[in-house]
Amino acid sequence: MKYINKIEDIKIQEKTAITLGKFDGVHVGHQKLIHNVIKKQEEGFNSVVFTFDKPVGAFLGDRDVKVLLTKEERHIVFSEYNIDYVVECEFTEELAHMSAEEFIEEIIVKRLNAGYIAVGTDYSFGYKARGNYKLLQQFATKYGYEVEVVEKIEYKGEEVSSTRIRNCIEKGEMEDANNMLGFQYPIIAEVVHGKKLGRTLGMPTINLIPSEEKLLPPNGVYVSRTIVDGKIFGGVTNIGYKPTVSDELIRGVETFIFDYSGDLYGKIIQVELLVFERPEQKFETIECLKEQIEKDVEFSRKYLVDNFI
Repeated sequence: MKYINKIEDIKIQEKTAITLGKFDGVHVGHQKLIHNVIKKQEEGFNSVVFTFDKPVGAFLGDRDVKVLLTKEERHIVFSEYNIDYVVECEFTEELAHMSAEEFIEEIIVKRLNAGYIAVGTDYSFGYKARGNYKLLQQFATKYGYEVEVVEKIEYKGEEVSSTRIRNCIEKGEMEDANNMLGFQYPIIAEVVHGKKLGRTLGMPTINLIPSEEKLLPPNGVYVSRTIVDGKIFGGVTNIGYKPTVSDELIRGVETFIFDYSGDLYGKIIQVELLVFERPEQKFETIECLKEQIEKDVEFSRKYLVDNFI
């Protein structure tokens, strides 16, 4: 897989099968598009995913835009597929003001060398989002490419979308979010030093400070899994400010990993959130906190056995 992140670096000589979109979350609908272009490899096409390196809203000045997957997390998801090229373009002034017709000619045809295009029914492009799948079809004969419009996947009677997944995560509805993603919601960050209270409780934890752009669910306790050196360990994760033991206003992700011992400080770790258990709360004593954590561990182990083992 080759990554390209600048317009001027896009110049693919081989005929390509491409899919275009935001790919925030790379959910089951996006995965359907990816499978379509990968299948075209059997006909001699190179597969291409074209997207942007950050949400368009961030370019337009919306500083509160949160992403389902950071760039690093999205790269990990993309790496699971046999994609030839991922074009993760910077959204520039030039692109923002490029007409839809010019985008087809200059980017899709001349730079991406498209022979096949797979897009969703709601895909839009070009200045003021005036381009859509109908415009792609209109120019198909002129430029010699095929357009396949891929219908959206439904979950519980409604279309899967990044917005819908985002709404679920904001409510802590992790099971629904994960079902629409097609994988468990990841948080990937470096393990940093905490107050090491977990050691005194007999439950050593790891602490992550996610990127500010990462969308986190509500503060609380979650059943989780942690990936360490390719191995999966169950656990319990707290998202929030740890009010019983700290007055700091740093929102972090703290995980007790089951059946693991080792030094993870400084390592990049992936924690997956499976299901919400309870809200974050402040306990009167450390002993009360310990008793609740033991209950959390029991809940988590049972959930993991019932659903993943």
